[in-house]
Amino acid sequence: MPGWDTNRALVWEEFVEAKQEGRSAEALDALRPAFEKAGDDAEQLAAVYAALTKVALSDSFPFREPSDLAGIRAHRPVPPFQPRIQLTAKQLFDRMYGAWLGRCVGCALGKPVECFMGPQAGMSSKDRIKTYLKAVGADEYPLKDYFPQHSPAEARTGAVGCKASTREHIAFMETDDDIRYTIIGQIVLSEKSADFTSWDVAWAWMQHLPYRAVCTAETQAYRNLVDRYDFHCGTPAAEPDWQWVRTHHNPYREWIGAQIRADSWGYAAPGNPPLAAEFAWRDARISHVKNGIYGEMFVAAMIAAAFACNDAREIITAGLAQIPSTSRLFKAVQEVVAICDKYRLDPERFEAVLDEIYALLGHYHPVHTINNAALVVAGLLLGGQDFGRAITIAVMGGWDTDCNGATVGSIVGAMRGAKLLPDRWTAPLHDRLLGGIVDYHPIAISDTAQRSVAIASKIAPLF
Repeated sequence: MPGWDTNRALVWEEFVEAKQEGRSAEALDALRPAFEKAGDDAEQLAAVYAALTKVALSDSFPFREPSDLAGIRAHRPVPPFQPRIQLTAKQLFDRMYGAWLGRCVGCALGKPVECFMGPQAGMSSKDRIKTYLKAVGADEYPLKDYFPQHSPAEARTGAVGCKASTREHIAFMETDDDIRYTIIGQIVLSEKSADFTSWDVAWAWMQHLPYRAVCTAETQAYRNLVDRYDFHCGTPAAEPDWQWVRTHHNPYREWIGAQIRADSWGYAAPGNPPLAAEFAWRDARISHVKNGIYGEMFVAAMIAAAFACNDAREIITAGLAQIPSTSRLFKAVQEVVAICDKYRLDPERFEAVLDEIYALLGHYHPVHTINNAALVVAGLLLGGQDFGRAITIAVMGGWDTDCNGATVGSIVGAMRGAKLLPDRWTAPLHDRLLGGIVDYHPIAISDTAQRSVAIASKIAPLF
C-alpha cells in the first residue's frame, strides 16, 4: 500500500482528507478505533483505508466540487476574461521570457526555506523565516534578497537547505520539481501540441521523471500507473481509469502537486484563460481531484491572463472564472481578497494579512492546494506590479515557499516582461537553468522562453 510514506501515515492522511472533503464525521469517527488497534499491521491498515474510501459525503457539506471538466465548467461563476492588451511577436517573447525568469527567480528564492514549512520551537513557518532573517541583521526583514546560507538563529529555526540557491552561491537555477514539471509540459506541447491527452502527460512522466523525482500525490499516481498499465506497449487500447489512478491509496489528491504543474499550459495559451485551464485539467486529472485540480486550472488561467492584462485583481478574477464557485478554493480566494482589501491603504501591513490567512487556512497541511493558493493571491494583490515585493511576500508567507514564489514570479513576470524585471533578482541566475532533464540540463532560460513562444504561436496565435 505505501509509496510516499508508511502505511500508517497514509491511512492517517486519508482520515484528514476525508474530513476536509466533507465525508460523514460520524462514520469517520467510527473507524478510529480500528485504526488505533491496527498499529503498523499492513493488512489491518489496508482494511481501514478501504473502509475510509467508502464513507459518503455528509448531506450538510456546503460545497459542490466535481472533478470532471463538464461539471467544473457548469459551476464557473463569472463571464470569460477579455484580453486588455495585444502583443507583437517581440513583446510576446519579452513577456514569455519574463514568465520563465520569474518562475526561476521565485523558485530559487523559496528553495532554501522550503524545509521551514512546518512549525518548530513554537514558531509557525512564516515566523521561522522572520526569526532566521532578523537574526542576520535588522535590515534583512522584510526579505529583499536571496536567503543567506547561515543565521545566528539556526539552532531555533533550523538550517536552510539548497546551498546552490542561497545568496552566497547562487549562479543558476538549480533543478527543482517546480521547474521540471514546467519542462515536462513544454515537452508534451512540443510533441503533441493542443491535442495532447492525459496519457501523453503520463507517458512523459515515465520517459523523463524517475520515480524518486516525484512527491506525494504524484508518487501515488505514478505507482498506480505502473501497477496497472504497460508503458512498453504505447497508448493503451482503452482510456485509462483515471479516477482509480488519481485516488487509489492517494490521500494527497488535493495537495499542491498539480498546482505547480500549471505554467506551461498558461504559456501555451497567452490571453486565453479557458484554454489554459482545459490544458491544466488534462494534466491535473492524472493525480488529483476537486481542489487539487482547481488549483492547477486557477493558476494556468491566471498565467494566461497575465500576458494580456496588467492588473493583479483582474488576473485573479480570470483565474476564478475557470473553477467552480461552489468550491472551497473559490471561497478561500474570495476571503483572501477581502483580507487584502482591508489593508489596501496600509500596504506595509503585509504581516497582518499573513496572520489572517494563517488563522483562516492554517488547518490545512503546509503543502495543500488551498492555503498555498491563498499566499499566491496575497503576493499578487499586495505586490501588484512590483516583482520583488510580490515574490518576497509570497515566500515570507511560509508553507510551500518555492512553489508559491515560483507561481507568483511566473504571473508577475508574464505581466511585466523580462525587460522590466529587476537585475538584482534576475542577474544572479545568469540566464542558466539546470533542469535535470535531457536537453534542459543545462539550457538558457531565454531558450525555454523561445520554445514556449513557438508553441503558443501554433496553439493560440492571438497576438
